[in-house]
Amino acid sequence: MTSALTAPGAAPAGHWHRRVWRIAGPTILSNLAVPVVGVVDTAVAGHMAGPQYVGGAGVAAIIFNFVFWTFSFLRLSTTGYVAQAAGRGDETELRAVLLRALVIALAVAAALLVLQVPLRWLCLTLIDASPEVTEQAAIYYDIRIWAAPAVLGNYIVLGALIGLQRAGWALATQLFIVVANLLLVVLFVLDFGWGMEGLAAGTLVAETAGLAVGVLVLLRVVPGCGLPWPWGAARVLAAYRPLLALNRDLLIRTACLNLAFAMIVALAARIDDVTLAANEVLMILFGLVSSTLDGFANACEAIVGEATGRRRRADLEQAVLVAATWAGLMAAVMSLVFVLAGDLLITAMTDIEEVREAARRYLPWTALLPLVAVWSFLLDGIFVGATRGRDMRNSMLVMLLVFVPVTLLAWRLWGNDGLWLGVWVMMAVRALTLALRWPDLARAAEA
Repeated sequence: MTSALTAPGAAPAGHWHRRVWRIAGPTILSNLAVPVVGVVDTAVAGHMAGPQYVGGAGVAAIIFNFVFWTFSFLRLSTTGYVAQAAGRGDETELRAVLLRALVIALAVAAALLVLQVPLRWLCLTLIDASPEVTEQAAIYYDIRIWAAPAVLGNYIVLGALIGLQRAGWALATQLFIVVANLLLVVLFVLDFGWGMEGLAAGTLVAETAGLAVGVLVLLRVVPGCGLPWPWGAARVLAAYRPLLALNRDLLIRTACLNLAFAMIVALAARIDDVTLAANEVLMILFGLVSSTLDGFANACEAIVGEATGRRRRADLEQAVLVAATWAGLMAAVMSLVFVLAGDLLITAMTDIEEVREAARRYLPWTALLPLVAVWSFLLDGIFVGATRGRDMRNSMLVMLLVFVPVTLLAWRLWGNDGLWLGVWVMMAVRALTLALRWPDLARAAEA
């Protein structure tokens, strides 16, 4: 049986450039569109009668960004295994992987729903906002938590579409969610006057409708989708072991990354509020870099996964070379933009002069960071495509062992400059440890 994604073994260089951009381009736009949901909710809350609504929406956004992003590894594992099955031309296994991934996602979502009350108490207690803000955040939380099955299900849909190299469809599904969220939130809050309940309900309906659209898209693009689906595969417990093992390793990886960034925030808060706010402004700007460079990592996930499934080392190496070239160029361009226009971007982000001055003081760290971070992002994509979860987990554990003492020492010696040095160390160690495992990954691709 042949793959729907067959690639020639000796394709011209232009072929690989087109393949990388066919995935990276739409994925970059998709990554940039995702945060719009939170922005829309906050903006609409800003038109309600009282600051507690904006605060409540902001607190709820923090909670759901953390809770849902913690399980984003479901998207990564799905991409890797789908891409490999497509590369082997094994349409039955590809559909079985999708079914098993959906079962795991729905099981996690069910656990979140069962534990929603203690989870809400824990999150709101840790954030410790004012009673008015906490009340509005709780109202939002109690409704939007029911979107957990849709959000985690959408991770599977997005992962499958990237693995199948259908990034255009992935972008379309994400844009549908963004537009539906905007229209429904405006309708429920500004027209119907439902307040915070309408804000949460609009997002809940948009994300649920987005999953329905995503499933319809999958039924259209999955190879062999017109054939009977292997429902029995979803009941074979032993078949879940590789997927669960990969998800476990990716969960540990994500937890390490969360811990490292949480440490940066906590130490910045111990300096003063102005430094903390300035770092937040710069991290938002770096978030734009991450969303852009992740597009090339996503291209590597799909193409490396396919090459691994087909046992074609030449394809793998050529795709990685092209993706690395474009990612490096994009990182250089973004660094140049920050150098030339960083002051304007900071001015647009905040009108508090103290925060502006502090952000300008530390802008050089952020401006040059893409040149270091790009390689850790790219290597993450390569190892996701090859489903090398153990290597990714170990890389993050090593990073944490180096990052914690270095950052603590640098913070004590140089304050916030030391914290930014810690961010550089985080990115550099991630890239170095994975780069050392690259030769083994490349050899395994033709084994």
